[in-house]
Amino acid sequence: MDFKRDEVRFREAYASKSKHLVIGLMSGTSLDGVDATLVRIMTGATGEIASVKLVAHSYLAYSDELRSIVARLCSPETARIDDLTYAGYGLPEWYAKAVDLVIAESGVSSCEVDVISMHGQTVWHAPVARAFPGPDGDIAVKGTLQLGSSAVLRERTGIPVIADLRARDMAAGGEGAPLAPYIDAILFGSKTEGRIVQNIGGIGNATVVPAAATMEDIIAFDTGPGNMIIDAVVAAKTDGKERYDPAGSYAAKGRASEALVQELMKDGYFSRKPPKSTGREVYGAAFTAGFLERTASIGLSFEDTVATATAFTAESIARAYRDFILPKTKVAAVLVAGGGALNLTLLGMIRERLPGILVSTTAAFGVPDQAREAIAFAVLGHESLMGRPGNLPAVTGARSPVVLGSITL
Repeated sequence: MDFKRDEVRFREAYASKSKHLVIGLMSGTSLDGVDATLVRIMTGATGEIASVKLVAHSYLAYSDELRSIVARLCSPETARIDDLTYAGYGLPEWYAKAVDLVIAESGVSSCEVDVISMHGQTVWHAPVARAFPGPDGDIAVKGTLQLGSSAVLRERTGIPVIADLRARDMAAGGEGAPLAPYIDAILFGSKTEGRIVQNIGGIGNATVVPAAATMEDIIAFDTGPGNMIIDAVVAAKTDGKERYDPAGSYAAKGRASEALVQELMKDGYFSRKPPKSTGREVYGAAFTAGFLERTASIGLSFEDTVATATAFTAESIARAYRDFILPKTKVAAVLVAGGGALNLTLLGMIRERLPGILVSTTAAFGVPDQAREAIAFAVLGHESLMGRPGNLPAVTGARSPVVLGSITL
């Protein structure tokens, strides 16, 4: 059997159609579960995207045991090779269940779905190069690790899978992130006003879409921690009984230490110029432990501590705008996506720091807050099958646009 020829035939058959049904799977740095979206993508006569429509969206929460295993893998002090192996093959069992759920929600048959585009679960992101011994001396190496066997997902669902979507951008010199900005230009671009799409998952990332922008005009980068520290503080202070601040209710009862927020903003990441990206390896368990030590030393209550973590996220977002976006681009609106869009206190803090700019949510513009990234990876999988690049070099720092991902038929 000629597997290479089979892949060519599959890609040609896919590209020959004008209507495509693609499932996008996203499990983010918040480690809470997996979002699945079924997306209908219509293409024009020359193969370009004519429209992207969300058909169905479902969410499957991780169990406490799975969440604990993945969280351990995000820290060198607790990661174990056996956990890494079993998680890599076990996570796609959850992804397959999420696929079943979204197909059931949509009412379509699994045989109508063209492909699954799987992000996988990030456990380590290393965008800053480190010297590594090579055959001809030290070489600069950077990388990223997303868990989830595409072979297992293919076997469980019977649907071809596109995966490993960040690797090619990193191989081309990029940071492998952020990749969702590609869809932001399609879904949220305006001919008359500049907008920022601010995702607040575990990590925060901003996509700048100037008025009447082309893909070459898009700027995006990670702003810093999103919900990661807030969630960790709530989990630590409630002995794991709660894992996040519902609607920002704890923060609303507290008073943030602005002095501590300003001290935290001295972290070197915030002064780095884009393109840049970060993750749990920077703002994870060790950072939160240090943060809790500082809040305890100055006598902050639980509510004050949550409020301070929330204000830190809000300030890191607003500072990123003031330093790297607003001096160059006129912005009328900020559209928030991700779990942070449900945190009313966080949204209020961002509004206070951005006078004169509308702060709303992607849901208010027709895209569910939790679905945006899964939609984005569905589109990236589509572009891969169409033979088109899905990265934006101005965003990731790659040397050139590249076709992303690998396919498992």
